[in-house]
Amino acid sequence: MTSADITAVALSFLRPGPDTLACRLYRQEALGLEDLGHKLGLPPGEVRAQVADARRRAEAALSDAARLGIRVIAARTPAYPSRLAEIVDPPIVLWTKGEASLETRSVAIVGSRRATPAGLAVAHALGRDLAGAGWTIVSGMALGVDGAAHEGALAAGGDTLAVLGCGADIVYPRDHRRLAARIAQRGRIVSEFPPGIAPRPWHFPRRNRIISGLARAIVVVEASEKSGSLITARLAMEQGRDVLAVPGSAASGRYRGSHALIKDGARLVETMDDVLDEIEGVSRMRAGLTDKPCVISALEEQMAVGEPYSVDELVALIPQSASDLLAQLGRLEVDGRICRTAGGNFVRLDSAASVRGIGS
Repeated sequence: MTSADITAVALSFLRPGPDTLACRLYRQEALGLEDLGHKLGLPPGEVRAQVADARRRAEAALSDAARLGIRVIAARTPAYPSRLAEIVDPPIVLWTKGEASLETRSVAIVGSRRATPAGLAVAHALGRDLAGAGWTIVSGMALGVDGAAHEGALAAGGDTLAVLGCGADIVYPRDHRRLAARIAQRGRIVSEFPPGIAPRPWHFPRRNRIISGLARAIVVVEASEKSGSLITARLAMEQGRDVLAVPGSAASGRYRGSHALIKDGARLVETMDDVLDEIEGVSRMRAGLTDKPCVISALEEQMAVGEPYSVDELVALIPQSASDLLAQLGRLEVDGRICRTAGGNFVRLDSAASVRGIGS
């Protein structure tokens, strides 16, 4: 525990939440806490008492962090991620667990907590393929798309950063206990909240600026009109990040937010190649890298027009994983070449039916 760490953490307690002035003063001027308190407009007669209380709380939080294996990174130190430091309201301190680099090429993947199987498959595939291409995957460890993106990155042996709306020692949601342990071991858990702080609804919009702030670009998967992912996308636009979105069926309200982003200029994304085209100007095909066999052609060859097929039946016909098949089925559905029945089966449409929009 250093005096610099105590000062940074105490200042974050004096001015909690996104505070542009506090962070700017801390980063630009080597001032003591009392001087910072005066410049931040604390009541003159209360500065000393408030500073003393914040210092006590900071020392206690840092002691808890050391016991829990959590590291604090202050905004004025070399370890603080330079991309996050560029935003207008970066957190004064980050509490982190794990060893993955924060100074890395990163893409954020966010989306619905109640995603469809197709949405989960797309998020997993994007996380896996981008991590396999050397990109770090950033997300919020929520249920649905976030978890699938993290899982995809881990499956590829890549790095992933989970930005939480609670202390780095708290797993939320509880269903992600195993995922959180794997991220802490292979990637890194990140939070602006000190240990012991429980998740609260207002914490998540705050943490979204960190998700987008750490990333070079953000990909939105399956977002409805009122999706919290749109907050992250808006923040990303304000921060000058690239925003990309995965399209879906126009008949489903699950994609209205994604479609609105595309209408506003977000890049339409179906595969990792689309993401790399946007942020690197090169896809796997252009780079001469190997790709998997074309699953779409195999699906259309094996599926008889008008016949319903379950995912299990298609897996038996085509040597691909269920997640890969679901991702490609989602692309065929978007293109109007198949439709999904009420029972969850898939039906191949003939060309005339596709033109008429049957199943859309």
